[in-house]
Amino acid sequence: MQELVSYIVESLTGNSDFTVSISEEERLITITLSPDDIGRVIGRGGKTAKAIRLIVKAAAAKRNKRYDVEIREFNEAGDRENN
Repeated sequence: MQELVSYIVESLTGNSDFTVSISEEERLITITLSPDDIGRVIGRGGKTAKAIRLIVKAAAAKRNKRYDVEIREFNEAGDRENN
């Protein structure tokens, strides 16, 4: 699942300055990227983010799993947030 989301985000942003982490306990996929790229991933009116969530939902259903997708930006220091 991580490879799928990474491929989508890299295709949208054109760079690899992001992280994709998966928390199996919380059933959460977190995409963390720069403020410059976050607009490309969210899209106008959230349409791109909604499409990413739909693709993840379909791929996860094939494996009998469910995931939520959260999109974050790097914190002010430019470091990736860890939660």
